Amino acid sequence: MISGYRNVAIVEIFSIAVEALWSNKLRTGLTMLGVIIGISSVISITSVGQGVQKGVEKEIQALGTNILQVFAGAARNGNISQGQGSASTLTWEDAKAIAKQAPSVAAVSAYLQWTAQVVYKGQNTSTTVYGTDLNYPELRNTYPQQGRFFNQEELETARQVVVLGPTVQKILFKEGVKVIGERIRIQGDAYKVIGVMEAKGALGPMDRDDQVYIPLSSMSARLVGRNALSSVSVDGILIKASDREMLDAAQFQVTNLLRLRHNIRSPQADDFKITSQADIINTFSSIVGLCTVMVVAIASISLIVGGIGIANIMLVSVVERTREIGVRKAVGATYSVILKQFLTEAIVISTIGGCIGTVTGICLAALAAVVFGFPFIVAPWSVIVGFGLSFVVGLLAGVMPARNAAKLDPIVALRSD
Repeated sequence: MISGYRNVAIVEIFSIAVEALWSNKLRTGLTMLGVIIGISSVISITSVGQGVQKGVEKEIQALGTNILQVFAGAARNGNISQGQGSASTLTWEDAKAIAKQAPSVAAVSAYLQWTAQVVYKGQNTSTTVYGTDLNYPELRNTYPQQGRFFNQEELETARQVVVLGPTVQKILFKEGVKVIGERIRIQGDAYKVIGVMEAKGALGPMDRDDQVYIPLSSMSARLVGRNALSSVSVDGILIKASDREMLDAAQFQVTNLLRLRHNIRSPQADDFKITSQADIINTFSSIVGLCTVMVVAIASISLIVGGIGIANIMLVSVVERTREIGVRKAVGATYSVILKQFLTEAIVISTIGGCIGTVTGICLAALAAVVFGFPFIVAPWSVIVGFGLSFVVGLLAGVMPARNAAKLDPIVALRSD
């Protein structure tokens, strides 16, 4: 019997709270706004961060999780490093030696890269030119969709042939024009187009289709002119381990082999740097994770602002409804009942705002995923945390106004205008 009475009382308190809020719809809506913005920001930003992270991870993994990259060392001007790859410490012979002498290595590709102007008739564009060997398509998991890649004879004789990326093709050639066999100019030299690579899309800010490929020998001789004393100097070497489990062994073997070839003795530092795709994924995930946490923390300030707004409106409501509170206490409403009524109003505002904010955040995240093309991910914990925070904000924001209302002296309250 007592339990049934309590249930009736709770329902009555809830209905009175909803009626009071509905009678001031504009004020209630504006009060919810801070909570809605806060919750939707937390959920949408968390979702976007996870979507971007997962999308980039997939792109990097598509290149192969058993890939190592060796970069040339950094030149120094006094005590100032000029950046990784600024020194000519790697050669084509290094790449050939790795392919022959490292048992855990399945394939190797050396490359040079340079930014150059590419011209075809009246069209031109600045793009990245890669000078590489025959294994590059396998190491980068990208192959020609038209024509072919250059062959061993063209590599050995430094033939002036070029394979275009799809973006360069679109810029230089009109739609429907047969590309294969045409000649374009790179830094003034004519190159015959023998193929067009398959589209790979963007990886972050980098358009992987905005590049062209020529034989490494041709690039070294004509464009860059970087020749070491014993071989062609290269910017980097791509290495494919036999499988994912052999990646550490391959890195160990390559490191020791290059130290021997470069006459580096302990405790001298390496004049090269080796990274793996796993390292890149871990680094990127850490950066995105930190950025997401930072932005979510900033967005959470909106919830605090929303809580302050609820507290202010509830305090104003107490002042406006002083006479009503006096009447209710005069007819028998207890301290507990008045306290529960105003707490319920604050919680209803924040909970409804949390529901609207959750739906809004999910919709914004879905829209961003469609527009920017990354996976749509909504972590359950972000919804639970966001909704839980809205409830807590309402509870905390309603405590002080509810206590003020419950403590009012009924005689004083009845005398108020």
